[in-house]
Amino acid sequence: MAKLEILEIPDPRLRTVAKPVEAFDDGLLQLIEDMTETMYEAQGIGLAATQVNVHKRLLVLDVSEAQDQPRVYINPEILETEGRETCEEGCLSVPGIYAEVSRAEKITVKAQNADGSFFEEELDGMHAVCLQHEMDHLVGKLFVDYLSPLKRRMVTKKLEKQRKVSGQKPAKALL
Repeated sequence: MAKLEILEIPDPRLRTVAKPVEAFDDGLLQLIEDMTETMYEAQGIGLAATQVNVHKRLLVLDVSEAQDQPRVYINPEILETEGRETCEEGCLSVPGIYAEVSRAEKITVKAQNADGSFFEEELDGMHAVCLQHEMDHLVGKLFVDYLSPLKRRMVTKKLEKQRKVSGQKPAKALL
């Protein structure tokens, strides 16, 4: 297994729209394993392939308390949504930033597993929120895109300050 590099804003590769997974092979299994390890090491609960510069419609997540129930969603598609809820979100690609985002409270998702078999699930709570967040990455969208222009400017200033403190080069147009 190999820990993968997680892209951070303003990296333009985070805005790439992922293509469907077509090959369900050993390479895909290795990518799933590497992404899962990377997610756990980064102390995240979800990771989309786009975040590790692989532009395929694949994501992993684990919202279990013990972080011992990894889930894989390949070529996911939301079939139905119900209700709205707002909760605080963060992102491995937007480190140290958290904001309130409104998403569907319940969803029905159709996806494929690692061997290519299709499945459907009804999800709610953190599982539904996390899946929607990771699916946004697959179309080049970040949770900060849901914020008002004022809040996005505040996020940009906070990220610039973090980069200055850590010695990273300031980025042009963070968001």
